Amino acid sequence: MTSTARSRRRWRPFVALAMGACLVATGTAAAKADTTPPPPLSLVTTATDVTLTRYVYEFGSFFLDPNIGVYLIAGKDPFEIEVKRKSYADPIVAQQVVTKNGKKSKVTLPAGMVTDFGGLQDFTTVTMADADGTAVISGSQDFCPNTYESSRARPDAPDTTPYPVDCFNSNPFQIGNVWGIQSGWTAAIAPSELEGLPDGTYQASVDIAPRYRDYFKIAGAGTNLTIKIESVYEGELSAADRARVSSSDRAKAKVEAAQPAAAGHDHATEGDAAQQVSAYSPDLRPAARRPETVASRAALPKGPRPDLRSLPAWGISMFDGADLGSTPGRQYVVFGATVWNAGTSPLVVDGFRRTGTDLMDAYQYFYDAKGKQVGSMNAGTMEWDRREGHLHWHFTDFAQYNLLTADQTEAVRSGKEAFCLVNTDAVDYTIANAKVRPTNTDLSSSCGANTAVAVREVLDIGNGDTYTQFLPGQSFDVTDLPNGTYYIEVKANPSDRLAELSTTNNTSLREVILSGSGEDRKLEVPAVHGLDGPTR
Repeated sequence: MTSTARSRRRWRPFVALAMGACLVATGTAAAKADTTPPPPLSLVTTATDVTLTRYVYEFGSFFLDPNIGVYLIAGKDPFEIEVKRKSYADPIVAQQVVTKNGKKSKVTLPAGMVTDFGGLQDFTTVTMADADGTAVISGSQDFCPNTYESSRARPDAPDTTPYPVDCFNSNPFQIGNVWGIQSGWTAAIAPSELEGLPDGTYQASVDIAPRYRDYFKIAGAGTNLTIKIESVYEGELSAADRARVSSSDRAKAKVEAAQPAAAGHDHATEGDAAQQVSAYSPDLRPAARRPETVASRAALPKGPRPDLRSLPAWGISMFDGADLGSTPGRQYVVFGATVWNAGTSPLVVDGFRRTGTDLMDAYQYFYDAKGKQVGSMNAGTMEWDRREGHLHWHFTDFAQYNLLTADQTEAVRSGKEAFCLVNTDAVDYTIANAKVRPTNTDLSSSCGANTAVAVREVLDIGNGDTYTQFLPGQSFDVTDLPNGTYYIEVKANPSDRLAELSTTNNTSLREVILSGSGEDRKLEVPAVHGLDGPTR
C-alpha cells in the first residue's frame, strides 16, 4: 500500500456495504456452519466478473471505488490486533488478541508482519494483466482489517462492529491503534493501485501470502477475477477534454484533492447537514437547556477528566503566497497541529445560543466513572464563522499556535484561534476507555448550522483533532524574518478555561530552520525520532 493510499483517510465513498451479507448464508457453506465452527478467517469472493465504474467530473477529478468483492471473514471470535509503541524512539509492536476457553490473551506477532500503522505488511499477492497477458500490476500489498467496506456475513453475527474504519491516518505521531474484524463480519481486500489503470478489461488474481495463511489459519483459496474498468463522465466534458483527462492526470488530481483533508480540517462543510446529523446522534445531541447551576472548578466533583496533549507540529512546508491565494513573493510556513485527549473522560462542550446573535455560551460537562453527568462549568464561548470554507460553530478556547524565536519569544502568532472539535486522528486507541469508533469524525458531524440553537462538540479519549494551518493568516508569514532557528509552538487550552487532569503537557515545540533568500529561501525541519523530516 502506498503512503498516498494510507493518507486518504476522511474520504467516505458510497459503497455497497451489504455486499458481504450473503457470502456464507446460502448453500453448503451455511449448512456446514450449522454444525462446524467456522475457521478463524476465510477468504471469499462475491463474483468472478466485476465491473468498476470510474466517475470523471468536469473539473478533472475522479472517483473509482477499488472494492473488487474479495473479503476476509472472521470466524467464531473477532480477529483483533493491538498496534502501539512505547515512545517515538521505540519500534511498533503488534499483538493479536486471542480468545481461548472464553479467556483473552495477547500474543506478539512474528517480526516483519507489522512495521508501521498501515496494516499487515505484504499480506496479499496481487497480479493484474491486460488483454495481451502483460502484467500491469504485480506484487505484494499491505492489508488493513479496518475498512469502510464491512458488513455481517452471516445472520448470527453481532449487529455492530466495535472497530475503527481505518488503520492509518496521515499523522506521523500516532501512538497506538486497534485493528479488527468483528466475528462473522467482512473486511474488503481492495487493490490500492486500480485508480491509475486506463479503461479496459483485466485478469486479476489475489492470494494471501503463505506466512499469513499459515499463521492465522486462513481458509479459502486464492481467487481469479475478470475486472472491467469503465468511465462515466459527469458534466459537460468535450471529447477533447476527455482525451486530456488521462489515467495519470486523474490519479494526480485525486491525490492533490485528498491532501488537505488528510492533514486535518478547517475546510468546507455542509452546515445544514451537520445540524441534521447532530439532531439524530445521541453522542452529539446537546443538552436540552443550559445548566441550571454552574459549579466553580474547585467545587466540581472529583472524577474522570480529559487530558489535552499537544503533538509536535507536522506536515511542515513553505509556500509562496501565490500558491495560497495570497500575495506573490510572500513566504508562508504551513503546518498541521494536533491536540489529543489522553484522559479518563471525553472532552464534551455544549454551546447555547445568545438569542439574536452569532455567539453561544459554552459549557464543559463532567462525568463519573459510570458515565453519569455530575457537573458543568462555563468554558467561554462559541462563535459562528460565516467565512466560506467554514460555515459552522467554533469553540474559541481550545488551542493557540505561535512561531517562536530561538530564545522562545513570540515572532508570529497564527490567526487561527477558534475551532470545531472533531475526532480526526487515532492517536492512541490502546489506552483505557479509548473511543475507537467515534461518532464525530469530520466537520459534517457536529459543528452545527447557522440556525442552531445549541450544539455539542466532543473530543473522545484516544482521539486527536488536527487543524491544517494552510490559509494566509493562519500559516506563518516568514518573509521578513531573519534566517535562523525557530520553534512552532502548539498550545492546548491556552486560557485555562477547560478543566483537565494536567496542564503540564499542553505545549509542544517543533524546531524549524530558515535559510537562503528570495526564491532560494529554504526551510529545514529536523526529524523527531526519525519522524516527519528532515527538509521541506
